[in-house]
Amino acid sequence: MHVAIPLYPRFTALDAVGPYTVFAFVPGWRVTFVAAAPGPVTDDVGSLTLHAEAGYADLARPDIVMVPGGAGTLEALGDRALVDWITEASRHTRWTTSVCSGSFLLGAAGLLAGRRATTHWGWLDRLTTVGAVPVSERIVHDGDIVTAAGVSAGIDMALFLVGRAVDDRTAQAVQLAMEYDPQPPYRCGSPATAPDGLTATALSLIS
Repeated sequence: MHVAIPLYPRFTALDAVGPYTVFAFVPGWRVTFVAAAPGPVTDDVGSLTLHAEAGYADLARPDIVMVPGGAGTLEALGDRALVDWITEASRHTRWTTSVCSGSFLLGAAGLLAGRRATTHWGWLDRLTTVGAVPVSERIVHDGDIVTAAGVSAGIDMALFLVGRAVDDRTAQAVQLAMEYDPQPPYRCGSPATAPDGLTATALSLIS
């Protein structure tokens, strides 16, 4: 299984690196970061740079596409090379997927019309602008499209895909190898459990 993760300026690091770590642990799987051209791409904080090994033209038919979100998503919606690559690659993938605001890039590629999808809670209602049916769930699977909610949900989605593509035991082994056993110190990972007034503060951190 060959997974392609497209990078664009101001992507969110964990959106890309979380799923990358899951996929990279699976025996026989390969993960390639792609971009308009091979080379460095910097995240939305400005202090982490990942290296794209390949350009879009070099990897036209991956088995899985996993599109990260980030503060640069809005600008990336106008990147025809990226959007057209997602559209074309999706014709050959087993799954085309996204994390967080990456779902809007799937929408721009024409993949979410009438499809159930999710994204970060702060932008969930806006998914209707790309024709999607917004669903407030951590992972939404609609045929060959799989979308994950905000940032950390990408790890869950990647484990879900490994379970579907290989088997549950392999996905469980990867989860155990990563010691992915979330026990956060605060119960405020969604607006439903967050203290009053915290959502505005949270959104200011990622806008």
